[in-house]
Amino acid sequence: MDIGRLSKDLKDAYGGEDVTRRVHDFEGWIDRAAESDGASGYDHTETVKAYYDLCSGFMVWGWGESLHFAPLSPEESLEESKVRHQRLMIDKLELRKGMTVIDVGCGIGGPMRRVAREAGVRVVGVNINKIQLERAQRLTAEAGLDHMIDYEACSFMDMSAIGDGAFDRGYAIESTCHAPDKERAFAEIFRVLKPGALFWGQEMCLTEKFDPDDGRHRAIKRELMRGIALKEVATFGEVNLALEAAGFEVIEGTDRDVQEGPSTPWYQPMESRHGTLGNALRRLPQGRKAVLAGSKLAEVVRLFPKGSAEVVRLLDRTADAYVAGGKSGIFTPLYCFLARKPL
Repeated sequence: MDIGRLSKDLKDAYGGEDVTRRVHDFEGWIDRAAESDGASGYDHTETVKAYYDLCSGFMVWGWGESLHFAPLSPEESLEESKVRHQRLMIDKLELRKGMTVIDVGCGIGGPMRRVAREAGVRVVGVNINKIQLERAQRLTAEAGLDHMIDYEACSFMDMSAIGDGAFDRGYAIESTCHAPDKERAFAEIFRVLKPGALFWGQEMCLTEKFDPDDGRHRAIKRELMRGIALKEVATFGEVNLALEAAGFEVIEGTDRDVQEGPSTPWYQPMESRHGTLGNALRRLPQGRKAVLAGSKLAEVVRLFPKGSAEVVRLLDRTADAYVAGGKSGIFTPLYCFLARKPL
């Protein structure tokens, strides 16, 4: 994505609103959630929507059309590793031509387009974020795949517009980690799948190394929750229990960052160079600082909406939290599971 495309996407996303105020409002969501104490005044779904409204443009510019992490290999670029990871998912789901598949929280549809193209299946992308859906539709049309992909503009917490047992397969890549109630999210996914259907998920989780009595661990967890709009960060076991409570049979679950043979930590693209120099620079600490300075200049010349630099600052701080979580070993975005809805 070039700067001209980024400029247009930011202007479309921000719509002339006070971006600085929106960023500051977003950053205070944890305190508002705590103050509401379960009352109706706080809606986490709106927080997640605000997160993607603010950040999608810069995230796509820096990370690509597939907004997820992947197990990394020293001989691959980040982009190549993401493709390999998506193909693993396609293989695990045992996709066949003629199937209908649900992408739960489809983002701008990078994985969805690969699934449709390579597996020859019809995909329905579910997303509550209008800006992301519009971008997904545009990119899918440009790829010539709009005849294979449909969309449902709704929250995956309430897919009442979709009938029971509508899909042969389903997947959720770094989306249900945002759910305010994981069991309820899985139960809704369970409902729209056919009996016997397979469901793949990728969750952001705490590992067994997390110590709730360690102040630094708690601080990293809070930074991750704040910056990624995670109502809570589950453990592997808690994800499995939520799946089983919703009715799924858990076939397998593993941290895909733990690999046999040579591997690269999942957070390396945000810490040191991994992949081609051009895109890699945008993700590195020095590159992020340069993007922040450049964004301030772009605001002055009205290439970017006023306040865009505050979004870059938010993403930079969140990238630091990702790296801290990864280096300490207490956090992984690569807990991947395969589950089945019983016959």
